[in-house]
Amino acid sequence: MERMIFFGEAALRRVVSEFVLHYHTERNHQGLENKIIQPEFVEFPDIGAIRSSQRLGGLLHYYYREAA
Repeated sequence: MERMIFFGEAALRRVVSEFVLHYHTERNHQGLENKIIQPEFVEFPDIGAIRSSQRLGGLLHYYYREAA
């Protein structure tokens, strides 16, 4: 986030909420055996196309498997 300039409290709150969402639902955590804190699925799909997505203009980037 060192590449961002915030203009007002609303912008800062939006960035922090996006980061928290990414941290809890999309990021693997080494301390949890590379598991996600709040996964979208109980068991991740192991077939299907691999897609990528990003948040905050590409500062946060992640991959996911599309449901078959």
